[in-house]
Amino acid sequence: MYRIGYRTIKTAVGTAVAIALAQGLGLPNATSAGILAILCIKPSQKKTVVSSLHRFVACLLGILFSFVFFEGLGYSPVVIGLLLLFFIPITVMLRVEEGIITSSVIILHMYLGGNFTWLNIWQEVQLISVGIGMALLMNVYSPKNETSLKEIQQKLEAQYSQIFIEIAAFFRDGRMDWNGEEITLAAECIRKGKELSLRNAETYTFKNRDHYYHYFTMRDKQFDILERILPTVSRMTVTVRQGDMIADFLTQLSVSVHPGNTAHVHLERLEKLKESLKRTPLPVNREEFEVRALLYYFITEMERYLDIKKEFKALKDISKSKSKRNDAREL
Repeated sequence: MYRIGYRTIKTAVGTAVAIALAQGLGLPNATSAGILAILCIKPSQKKTVVSSLHRFVACLLGILFSFVFFEGLGYSPVVIGLLLLFFIPITVMLRVEEGIITSSVIILHMYLGGNFTWLNIWQEVQLISVGIGMALLMNVYSPKNETSLKEIQQKLEAQYSQIFIEIAAFFRDGRMDWNGEEITLAAECIRKGKELSLRNAETYTFKNRDHYYHYFTMRDKQFDILERILPTVSRMTVTVRQGDMIADFLTQLSVSVHPGNTAHVHLERLEKLKESLKRTPLPVNREEFEVRALLYYFITEMERYLDIKKEFKALKDISKSKSKRNDAREL
């Protein structure tokens, strides 16, 4: 079934209002205001502001070039080509090349006018302001993805929690009939979360709202560790003396998978686990030695897993501080 998107509605309304307003002001070439509105309405507030700024600068630059070339060399097609030969590289150099098309329309307006007057310039500036201003107005509100991101976050944390439960079951009783479905689901959640959080961050023009992206990036780094330790766990024998201790640790960790910061608590438990491991008798055969080595590797990787979460908390605090400063500026 055909579905009309939110951006399509904004574009249709914004274009119609821009043209109507330009006509109401008695501006020539009023449809150009609608073209500007169409080109400037982007999926997010940030992209709309950036696009509008680039086009506004390029249009003003186009008026300046038109004055220099048309008044200096005359109104002819050859002069238009010569103007563009210099104008386009300058816009690229200034990084406002996004406005080349719209500014070219303004240049052609000045060419068709046949002469330069302050009235012509004022009318073109009004035309630019109406088109770009309407695009900005249409994007004052943009739909956020906070609810969807929260759902993906909760789903991902549920997958992580179940992964730890399954590993704990192996350490406790050697059960390894797990099909690994949570690994695939977690990877998909991370992919969707990072993609959606990037779009969500761009929705906000000035506020710092990229904490979801940092969150999913943090979980992605942790996911790499989980993928590394699973083969290690599967190689361990059932007769590991520390199996129950590790299982208890993982069970506690499974109920602590959330955005909050409890990494330091689990790091302390891991340290105690390492001390306990040191106090156990030395391996008496090759099999015990290999198991002991795998245990040390497992604990080391889990420390890295928790350190990543600890670093994320520090980054989150910095992000909150920036957001508060930006909010204060807006007030």
